Parts: sequence; structure tokens; C-alpha cells
Amino acid sequence: MNAHELLDLAPVVPVVVLDDAEAAVPLARALVAGGLRAIEVTLRTDAAIGAIERIAAEVPDAVVGAGTVVTPSDAERSLEAGATFLVSPGCTPALRDAMTATGLPFLPGVSSASEAMALLEHGVTAMKFFPAEAAGGVPFLKALGGPLPQVRFCPTGGITPESAPRYLALPNVGCVGGSWLTPADAVRAGDWDRVTSLAKQAAALAS
Repeated sequence: MNAHELLDLAPVVPVVVLDDAEAAVPLARALVAGGLRAIEVTLRTDAAIGAIERIAAEVPDAVVGAGTVVTPSDAERSLEAGATFLVSPGCTPALRDAMTATGLPFLPGVSSASEAMALLEHGVTAMKFFPAEAAGGVPFLKALGGPLPQVRFCPTGGITPESAPRYLALPNVGCVGGSWLTPADAVRAGDWDRVTSLAKQAAALAS
């Protein structure tokens, strides 16, 4: 799988924050049951690496990745845990090199034309646009499509079920990242049916 194939797996990539690795497997199974195979587990909690390990080992239909990759060490630990893709909120030369070295597809974060162009110089054409809503949203991405038509994005940050279709309608958007698919109260309660229902609605969003 390359980064562009990752963008095409589903219209929405769930952005998951887990405080308890025990919830990882049933959560991943609920998302997959709803039609969302690509799952981004953010490295914002101590449970994240363990969660990635469990999903990778026990949910073969899931394509589990690591999000909030901000250091070379994050990239290496994610690879060792079994992550199949990497996502970063921004990108530095050192982080870009570390993510490239893992051999995994990755979506480096950008929020400006200059950042996108710097990555293009290294052959990177699939990127995360973050923080999407705060950084200019749909109008910004539409404007970038003119001078940088070869770049495809996964916008993430502040996107809702209502705004997602507007992003997905853009030719330079492959998918969006969304945190609304795994509400904290549903995860705490183990309400996996609710997660599956939200995933089904997201999977049905036409691009």
C-alpha cells in the first residue's frame, strides 16, 4: 500500500484517542464492521502504542496507523508496534527522513503552500492538511488545487459529518480525518454498536 492507496481506502479515517488499550480491539472491530478499515490511533496517550500492537495482532481486517507522529522516535516505535501507516501534524526534515526510513506510507502534515512545496521536492504527493478548519478549510484547499494539482490531501481538524462532504467534493481531497466516530462516552461505556452506526454513516459519504 502506498500513501495514495491509503487515501482511497474510505472517505473518512477515524482519528482515535485511547486511554485504555483494552478498548482497542473491540473499537477497531466496531469501526471495521461499519466499513472503515483505516484507523489512525494518535500517540497522545500512554496507551497508544499498546493499542496499535493489539489492533495489528487481533484485527486483521483493520489497517491501523499511528497519528500525532512528531519525532523520529515516534516513527520507529510505531513501526515496531505494527502500524501500517504514519500521520504527522506537521513535518520537519528530520521527521520526514525518519518516516521515509520506516518504509511505511505516511501523510505528513502541512498548512501552507510552502510546506507542501517543500515536501514535493522530496517526491511526497500525499499529505495531511492540518488543522483543516482553522487553517482555511475548503476554500484554502480549493485554492491550492490550481498551482499544486499533483498533491492530494487528507484534511483533519475540526471536520464534522456536516462539513465532510464539502471537503470530499474537492478533486484534491482523498479522504478526511474525523474524531466524531469514536465519542469518548461511547468508548468508555463500550457502546460499540453506536461506533459501528457512526462508521456506517461516514462510510456512506460520497466523495
